[in-house]
Amino acid sequence: MLTPPALSLYVHIPWCVQKCPYCDFNSHELKEQIPEEGYINALLEDLDTDIDRYQLANNPRRLHSIFIGGGTPSLISAQGIAQLIQGIAKRIAFEDQIEITMEANPGTIEAERFKAYQQAGITRISIGVQSFEQQKLERLGRIHGQQEAVNAAKLAHQIGLNSFNLDLMHGLPDQSIEQALADLDQAIALDPPHLSWYQLTIEPNTMFYYKPPTLPDDDDLWDIFEQGHKKLSAAGYVQYEISGYSKPGFQCQHNLNYWRFGDYLGIGCGAHGKLSFSDGRIIRTTKIKHPRGYLAAYQNMVKPYLDHEQFVADQDRPFEFFMNRFRLLEACPKQDFVSTTGLPLQTIQPTIDWALNKGYLQQTETHWQITEQGKLFLNDLLAAFMPEDE
Repeated sequence: MLTPPALSLYVHIPWCVQKCPYCDFNSHELKEQIPEEGYINALLEDLDTDIDRYQLANNPRRLHSIFIGGGTPSLISAQGIAQLIQGIAKRIAFEDQIEITMEANPGTIEAERFKAYQQAGITRISIGVQSFEQQKLERLGRIHGQQEAVNAAKLAHQIGLNSFNLDLMHGLPDQSIEQALADLDQAIALDPPHLSWYQLTIEPNTMFYYKPPTLPDDDDLWDIFEQGHKKLSAAGYVQYEISGYSKPGFQCQHNLNYWRFGDYLGIGCGAHGKLSFSDGRIIRTTKIKHPRGYLAAYQNMVKPYLDHEQFVADQDRPFEFFMNRFRLLEACPKQDFVSTTGLPLQTIQPTIDWALNKGYLQQTETHWQITEQGKLFLNDLLAAFMPEDE
């Protein structure tokens, strides 16, 4: 029996001022004025279509969290964000302490709107700092400066948000260990409740992929992580997932729902969703990727927002569950596997026994816990849960 888990909502805003050379997200440089009103109307109609298609009104769940990502969502006005949040609330009830996050650039114009975004309903802002060194910002194609990043974090403190996050990268082109740790020191000094600290990776279909920069070698990357982790721990941050650190009580609830194999609706260009149903179905959805096609769906009243729908087969569920769950460092309740996949524990017992023997997992009567050995050989551990080729 499958028990539908907590329900979140992801909203994708696809436009940005310019495309960063490392970015493989579905983002598009803004060539003209953003079609704000039309896009918000399309988003809400997209949500209506999902509610009807999947009969969500017949088995209502309150929204656990909302994440407005991009692109650069802070290109949308505060009035537009308020219209969006109010429209969502009319369609799906919110949990009492719902977390509503919006990604934002630390540029002066966007930062000046932080208070207005908070009044519009945003409870948490994720600020894309990436680095505090001007040369590195320029190399990454970022349009903000060092001082703007500092000012944005200070402003987030001043307006009294429930929480905010700083996004910071390491392993940047030609970055020394000292430079990476200096960036981290600056971020820690700004005292954000949450810090996403992750290594730059070169992804296909990006400028860096076609013209690869010189990155730190593996030994330097390990030193950066090891020394940085110690700095974060000493400053009171707890690592709760692979790249997520927070002060106690400030974990990102939306990301936790992803990694716990929770459900989420995805609306907007190229947005992904996952929905579970009490009859045992698990469905993954993808929306039309390009803004032109997505907006045409609204303007032509055809409503084909859904680009792709895939049913998750039973044999694929163990891998999908653990691929998400092992991002988290917390112990995993065994019952979560049963309730969110609809499968009995016997389905995976041989693989669990193998992982225990290899020292990749530890277990109690009720929980599994990934070990330090398991983290080092995470790819091998996850591969063991993949279905065998037929």
